[in-house]
Amino acid sequence: MRRILILAAALIAPLSAAHAQKLDETPRTVLMTAYYPEWNALEPSIDDPQKHQINGMTFLTGAMAGKPVLLMQSGVSMVNAAMNTQLVLDHFNVKRIVFSGIAGGVDPVLNIGDVIVADSWGQYLEVSFARRTRKGYEPPEKIDPEAPLNWNFMFPRGVRVGSATQAPSRHYVFHVDPALLTLARQVAPQVAMERCVPASEKALPGSELCLPRTPKVVVGGTGVSAGVFADNAAFRIYLQKAWNARLLDMESAAVLQVAYANSVPAIAFRSLSDLAGGDRHKNMEDTFEHLASVNSAHVVRAFVAALPD
Repeated sequence: MRRILILAAALIAPLSAAHAQKLDETPRTVLMTAYYPEWNALEPSIDDPQKHQINGMTFLTGAMAGKPVLLMQSGVSMVNAAMNTQLVLDHFNVKRIVFSGIAGGVDPVLNIGDVIVADSWGQYLEVSFARRTRKGYEPPEKIDPEAPLNWNFMFPRGVRVGSATQAPSRHYVFHVDPALLTLARQVAPQVAMERCVPASEKALPGSELCLPRTPKVVVGGTGVSAGVFADNAAFRIYLQKAWNARLLDMESAAVLQVAYANSVPAIAFRSLSDLAGGDRHKNMEDTFEHLASVNSAHVVRAFVAALPD
């Protein structure tokens, strides 16, 4: 028995030490992206970059507008985003998280290229699948009157989670940090946005591809996330009506949940690369992912410059 206890202690001690160790003690703003187009839009703005590697991930510490920052990729989808958000919190001194990336538009008043700063994020596939009976769909759980409406057999059930200061409770959305949201409102009118796809990204050979109107920054409303590349017109209408959703993506709600659990301020900036099923002929993400990544980065750079020292 004693040998077993000694072996267990030997295994646990290095693990605990690894979790306690910080690779960089400087308090930093994490600039999180999901994948390379979003990373590429921000990486040139990092001064004095230093690379750190953990679990095959690159964490780039440096400065932006004189502010200590860390640039990283969460990876695409909810599990990657949650896992790597906790990873950066465990190994660095994180003051706040600022996500910069692309998204699909849900609110019909929004257009491709617009940057949306939602004030809350929900997980639309945290659901119960109901069985169909003669009386209609009957979910396995009692329906919460506060839950968003169902989509056929899919009944939103939220997620139970707590933090260091709050007991576990059911959440349908996680709210971004109020002070960061206020700053975003102040910064939004000052940012010039891109309207045309750069020459290297032309979708039509020999011609410049430009949006019909100059994109804008919109602050407020709900965003939703799930591990789904959504491109369905009917489901887009459902999300707008049931969740009051303005946009959707594959990471932000997971990041906000982990930030909430760790009591770390967080906010997400998302530029629309497509309309999640509302595009006229086909999904436009492959055409406008570069422009959307750049527009989000423009707003994030202005936001970081405006952060208090």
